[in-house]
Amino acid sequence: MHTVVVGTSGVTASDVLAVARGGARVELSGEAVSALAAARGIVDALAAKPEPVYGVSTGFGALATRHISPELRAQLQRNIVRSHAAGMGPRVEREVVRALMFLRLKTVCSGRTGVRPEVAQTMADVLNAGITPVVHEYGSLGCSGDLAPLSHCALTLMGEGDAEGPDGVVRPAGELLAEHGIAPVELREKEGLALLNGTDGMLGMLVMALADLDMLYKSADITAALSLEALLGTDRVLAPELHAIRPHPGQGASAANMLAVLEGSELTGHHQDDAPRVQDAYSVRCAPQVAGAGRDTMAHARLVAERELASAVDNPVVLPDGRVESNGNFHGAPVAYVLDFLAIAVADLASIAERRTDRLLDKNRSHGLPPFLADDAGVDSGLMIAQYTQAALVSELKRLAVPASADSIPSSAMQEDHVSMGWSAARKLRTAVDNLTRVLAVELYAASRAVELREGLRPAPATQAAITAVRKAGVEGPGPDRFLAPDLAAADVFVREGRLVEAVEAVTGPLR
Repeated sequence: MHTVVVGTSGVTASDVLAVARGGARVELSGEAVSALAAARGIVDALAAKPEPVYGVSTGFGALATRHISPELRAQLQRNIVRSHAAGMGPRVEREVVRALMFLRLKTVCSGRTGVRPEVAQTMADVLNAGITPVVHEYGSLGCSGDLAPLSHCALTLMGEGDAEGPDGVVRPAGELLAEHGIAPVELREKEGLALLNGTDGMLGMLVMALADLDMLYKSADITAALSLEALLGTDRVLAPELHAIRPHPGQGASAANMLAVLEGSELTGHHQDDAPRVQDAYSVRCAPQVAGAGRDTMAHARLVAERELASAVDNPVVLPDGRVESNGNFHGAPVAYVLDFLAIAVADLASIAERRTDRLLDKNRSHGLPPFLADDAGVDSGLMIAQYTQAALVSELKRLAVPASADSIPSSAMQEDHVSMGWSAARKLRTAVDNLTRVLAVELYAASRAVELREGLRPAPATQAAITAVRKAGVEGPGPDRFLAPDLAAADVFVREGRLVEAVEAVTGPLR
């Protein structure tokens, strides 16, 4: 099994995906263990002094003015975990929780938190055992870290609360730790706070969304190319020289992808046939511009993610010169903004895909295709309601595009008076990515059927490969009305698993 070694300088997006989705094992580097021990020595020295130090010998948040005596400090650290594990609502997905835990471990291993090496090792042991704390949907405001979600994870380290075992069964965390030979941690000064104070949940969801969207944007270029073919559109608008004079990188990449997918098609360029037109509609002609803007948004979001992956987010932090300083690095604004920005781009990409689908189904705009791509229009309704479903998804995506980061609800007796809502931005982006997949599956379903109805004209080898593969996946082609939901579900799985991109790239080579 693949192993990810965590050092002091952060981790990569590939590391996060390997642990969260691939079940990779986690090890601490020798450098990390040394840094953990050194930082812990500094915290222990401060804890022995009579002067109060936030997070070490004081209360938290609005209660930070109380100095905590040494005999109460272990209880203080336990209490912050127990009281902050206050999430509600549905359980969060296993991959999100694993990303959350791994990214918290990443910060702990930086040597900036003051956590003992044995606590970090327990975090790695829990991940390696396949134990997943039960984390709930609601409880993070995206400031002072993803507090409730991280608290539920810390509770598992203490052997309390509930967790899911590697068999998928939820049981008391103490039982699961015992079965895997993992001793519950006894938290000491600052350690409870250090386990809760990070942007790890929203960052993990950002990293996974970027991985999903990388595949979905290639899928969108493919479905747009299929729709262009089905509508007998022109590929001349994809010429590199046209995109060179407006040199947005994403736009150029999308146009190049579509051009590669359409190479060798007999369906493009029929503008002066029986239904002459000068230009294609915007949803066809401007596909690279819209998808390209989304790709450039992704590039910016990836830059933010890379900076966060290299960061140590905690409060207070142990600095290289030995100082322990309070700070505001736990504020989720940088991550929240790009999560919201991506949700806007996703909604727009879905919207333009739906417009192409609608055009394919309208006999007045489809340039010779049957109404709703029906076998016997009137007796058959064809794909009429598939487009309704797609439209409902797009409408939901527009609501999900409303930014969460524009909101702030003060908390902790006005000590935490401006929050990022980044966790909420991440949760709605996950829903948006799911819905985009479904929208593209409907376009694929409609466009592949429409291309097959263009008898006598051969599609491009790449689009033909896509159609052949989706038919083998159980998505049926033209014919009389049938129970449509299973076809749409199969198309969804085909896109979601990356098989559409795989089928096309077998012909074109890697898409950009």
